[in-house]
Amino acid sequence: MTVRFALLGAGRIGKVHAKAISANASATLVVVADAFPKAAADLAAAYGCAISTIDAIEADKSIDAVVICTPTDTHADLIERFTKAGKAIFCEKPIDLDVERVKACLKVVDSVGGTLMVGFNRRFDPHFMAVRDVIANGEIGDVEMVQITSRDPGAPPVDYIKRSGGIFRDMTIHDFDMARFLLGEEIDTVTAYASNLVDPAIGAAGDYDSVSVILTTATGKHATISNSRRATYGYDQRIEVHGSKGAVSAENQRPVSIEVANAKGYTRPPLHDFFMTRYTEAYANEIRTFIEAVEAKTPASPSGLDGLIALALADAAVKSVKEKRAVPVSEITGVLADKSVFQGR
Repeated sequence: MTVRFALLGAGRIGKVHAKAISANASATLVVVADAFPKAAADLAAAYGCAISTIDAIEADKSIDAVVICTPTDTHADLIERFTKAGKAIFCEKPIDLDVERVKACLKVVDSVGGTLMVGFNRRFDPHFMAVRDVIANGEIGDVEMVQITSRDPGAPPVDYIKRSGGIFRDMTIHDFDMARFLLGEEIDTVTAYASNLVDPAIGAAGDYDSVSVILTTATGKHATISNSRRATYGYDQRIEVHGSKGAVSAENQRPVSIEVANAKGYTRPPLHDFFMTRYTEAYANEIRTFIEAVEAKTPASPSGLDGLIALALADAAVKSVKEKRAVPVSEITGVLADKSVFQGR
């Protein structure tokens, strides 16, 4: 089976997914739709696909799957439309910025038995996957503490900040998902701290640029997350997991892994400049996993529920900063107690 794809959104992340789809022998990128004709035309020319509209794609019975890379406020509506049209859906995070809207959307997906995968690409990074394998194999014993460092090389434009939902829902949400992925337990409480140390304009827009978060589970395990919108040395992506019998870590990656030694000392090349190059393999693995789920007609993972929980953790972090206290996740609409609604999706 060759999975026939439609791509909704031809922006930066849309181009990343177009590349991953086109490189997979089990997939064909058939059409692209974008509100900006030039963006759609450029991507169509680069990958040899047609240009279409959302309405036409919805009605096209030959399209098996859609990849949603449109603005966040369109995600939930598009998921509902295309799941009712019988198409498998891959959607970039988040599904929506409102927990209740996400829950309503997932009930629609569940009611028709739809396939939905949410784009938490870092689960598919080979280095992070290797860390997870070490944990699963029992090599470091029981997980006790997780440390996640995720720092962007520079802040996005303030216009983006204003519509992003804030750093916790836009940036830290990836780390919330990674913490769950590595801890192997659900998060019980969230304690967050946030400041404006990079750009005063971000603060004026109602957001933060430097945050730290402590997540705890009911059994006492915890994860610490460090985020910044500024890393002068490149795209900083590291994790470490400490267990009862040892520790495992994944260090920063570079486009070229070499070390030069001379009279000036030891030097290495700079880090990747951003996610498009740092996570190239992760995006390819992510799309491959989605294609396999579509072909086998099995539930996809990360699921809509994973997206819902990550958003709830982000909401808890926002509340923690505002109220200066640890926030039980159960305060965010009791989301973790509502799993039975989604039948494991």
